[in-house]
Amino acid sequence: MSHTTRTTTVAGCTLLVFALGAGLAACGGDDNPLAAAPYDAADQISFSGPTDGKKKADPDKPLEVVAEGSDGRITDVTATDTTGRYVAGELSADGSRWHSTSPLAAGTRYTIRVSTENEDGEPGRKVLTFVTGTPTTKKRLDVTFGPKAGTYGVGQPLTATLSKPIKDPAQRAVVERGLKVDSTPWAEGAWHWVDDKELHYRPKDYWPAGATVQVRSNLEGIKIGDRLWGGTAKPLTITTGDAVIAVTDAAAHSMTVYKNGEVIKTIPVTTGKPGFDTRNGVKVVLGKERFVRMRSTTIGIAEGSSESYDLPVYFATRVTWSGEYVHAAPWSVGSQGSANVSHGCTGMSTENAEWFFNTVREGDVVQVVNSAGDTMEPFGNGFGDWNLPWDKWRTGSALVAQQDPGTQEAARLTPAAA
Repeated sequence: MSHTTRTTTVAGCTLLVFALGAGLAACGGDDNPLAAAPYDAADQISFSGPTDGKKKADPDKPLEVVAEGSDGRITDVTATDTTGRYVAGELSADGSRWHSTSPLAAGTRYTIRVSTENEDGEPGRKVLTFVTGTPTTKKRLDVTFGPKAGTYGVGQPLTATLSKPIKDPAQRAVVERGLKVDSTPWAEGAWHWVDDKELHYRPKDYWPAGATVQVRSNLEGIKIGDRLWGGTAKPLTITTGDAVIAVTDAAAHSMTVYKNGEVIKTIPVTTGKPGFDTRNGVKVVLGKERFVRMRSTTIGIAEGSSESYDLPVYFATRVTWSGEYVHAAPWSVGSQGSANVSHGCTGMSTENAEWFFNTVREGDVVQVVNSAGDTMEPFGNGFGDWNLPWDKWRTGSALVAQQDPGTQEAARLTPAAA
């Protein structure tokens, strides 16, 4: 069939309507030739709104492509902005309609590639470009990632702190979809909404040793809600060191330290005595202090009472914000390995505490088992994130809740229930 005949065959078929509610800029040809060269579908495509490029598309309006007529259909539509971000969309089973399902960015140029097919199976193609307008509102949502750049242990969660609270589930899904985490080696992970302004990200299991983890935001210019648009966020890269995991058995009065799965040291310890039992569960090293003055009044023990103390403490490794440490306790060496006599911390000899202090880094894992104490809370007192099973952790993701609305209530209750 000649080119002229083919053009005659398709003329008048497959009218595409691109509904934006505002103007579109220029149209262009396709620079990506196929094995069977597609015909130019210019005569079959029309757009609602001006086509002179003087007006800009409303970013609040969804995109829509419609094939009119029974002798042709849409086979594919892709829409991307100048940064390479794709606009998610859905194509009907019969190819009669495509519409966007994710928000557009403001003040951005978009390219849309529409593929069609006529009743003879011949491919058509059209490339469209348009520019979205800039919102008049000045409200924006900025994101700050944590921790600071550096090398951490394999238990270190990522954090995303928002400049404004986000409560609406649909808006949370927009935010979460724009927060991207990449790790090498790859590790399955998910975000969890701690509250309206903070999210944590952790893998299903601990990070691989020697991993590179990058987190960034694609929210800039994206509409999140009424008069609220995505703002700026500085990307973050961290690395992980060796997998150092310390497991304290409170009943056996012993700590076993593992490095990349191998035991490197076993240390006699003492943990919290009855009434001051050490928390069970997984904690993450928050920091290290060579010297701390520990006073009983900071944990609610009255000065001058039988349980009061005021002690200089060395080689203190912090695992909770409320004051739980692994530290040197030379005054309890006689009980270490045989009895629990502390007020909640894990005590050991000065020599062992110095070794532990020099061996661990922020993000390393300290786990306590067989204590009579409560389980470490997931949030609010350090990083207890690992004490939530993976299936419950995922219920705190707005994207999971969006897929299964029944999980939204569980996600909302997770922080409080913890």
